[in-house]
Amino acid sequence: VDHHLKLTSAHLSSGENGHQCMPETRRPDRTSSFSSKEFSESDPLFHNEFYGTALASGTISEIHGQEMPSESVRALVIQILFPFLLAGFGTVLAGMLLDVVQHWDVFRNVTEIFILVPPLLGLKGNLEMTLASRLSTAVNVGRINSSSEKWKLIIGNLALKQVQATVLGFLAALVTSALGWILEEELIVNHVALLCCCSVVTAFTASLLQGIVMVGVIVGSKKVGVNPDNIATPIAASLGDIITLGLLAVISQVFFYCMEPYPYITYLVCVVFLCLTPMWVILSFRHPESQKLLFSSWEPVITAVVISSLGGLILDRAITDPKLEGVVLYSPVINGVGGNLVSIQASRIATYLHFHCPLGELPDDAKGCYCPCRSFCTTGPNGRSAQVLLTLAIPGHLVFIYTIYLIQGNPDPPTAVFIFFYLAAAFTQVFLLLGIVDVMVHCLWKCGRDPDSFSIPYLTALGDLLGTGFLTLCFLLMSLVT
Repeated sequence: VDHHLKLTSAHLSSGENGHQCMPETRRPDRTSSFSSKEFSESDPLFHNEFYGTALASGTISEIHGQEMPSESVRALVIQILFPFLLAGFGTVLAGMLLDVVQHWDVFRNVTEIFILVPPLLGLKGNLEMTLASRLSTAVNVGRINSSSEKWKLIIGNLALKQVQATVLGFLAALVTSALGWILEEELIVNHVALLCCCSVVTAFTASLLQGIVMVGVIVGSKKVGVNPDNIATPIAASLGDIITLGLLAVISQVFFYCMEPYPYITYLVCVVFLCLTPMWVILSFRHPESQKLLFSSWEPVITAVVISSLGGLILDRAITDPKLEGVVLYSPVINGVGGNLVSIQASRIATYLHFHCPLGELPDDAKGCYCPCRSFCTTGPNGRSAQVLLTLAIPGHLVFIYTIYLIQGNPDPPTAVFIFFYLAAAFTQVFLLLGIVDVMVHCLWKCGRDPDSFSIPYLTALGDLLGTGFLTLCFLLMSLVT
């Protein structure tokens, strides 16, 4: 080992390019557990002998071409399983909550609010999961060089997230109002003001709470030696659905009751939250990365809001059809699970690319024509994780279906026909998403766009649209069979 380290130091000190291959010598054993040593925020989580010098200089390009430490399937499953189940139970609670609040006065009188639900729940993919993926990669590859650098990165990213939450919440309400106007051919100004106020306040509050928790989870996982790529995005999802939906229901109900005696209150609150935006813009300039993203990250999140709104349109139509009664209960579950699994894969592929090649170039194993089965047939780390994630989809959904049955206390268990069609819909959604993520992340990387910031909004929005669409088709087919 000492001889090998001396050779490595000699290559680096002599000014040789970091992309060149290392000499063919025996590599030291890297199979020891992550938790066998103490980590500080300035160390890379995936640490080996070759990374120390490169990361100390603050450059990522010098580690390209190095081999990532192997991660066994057992370790991968153990690290993913608990956060995945936790996130799934969060979506189960969100679905049951939506099934209850759909009978509240505000949901019955302002039906456009159902169109608003998927875009607001999708903000966890647009904002929370993107933040988790971005900070996880920063921690894994050792970009955080000091305590002051760490806090500048955290504060800048949190402030950026608040800017995006405020703007996207307002935009989601406007898109919802426009779709409702098209469907109902009627536009009630007070309802538009109510939607804008509730959407902005909900998005802002949920984003702030979840952002603080995410920072704690990522820094804490680093300290105990757990890969944050495997746990950060599912935990963000588990908190995102239930917190966002709970806040939306309570806030909208309160403002609905205040709207008649004090019609100006919704306008005033919305304006106050929008006026806070310049302060968050200033704070986001504390770190160069968040400053850059402030100008370049709007395209994916705005596109994602529009895509999720189309899923909300399907949900709004399903409310009025007796044959589609279960769509409200199960849509947060199928959408959330698909988004959670594909976000893990996106974060892992992004970290892999950061280790192996500079932005704009693809590793050798990703070049050539794309085969749809490549995501599941390769033996590399990304292929193994895709296989594990796809395998978790079916048993995970079975657990969540029976959890809903037990909590609700229904006298009749789910029928075999329902389970078959539901699992077929869920498996198809996850299979398509895991195939899409492989293409999307590599295409974004080749185009010079960091997939940590651009891929997850698109993927979770597609998950919402595919999940709601397949679930609706599932209940339609059930009505034909039974």
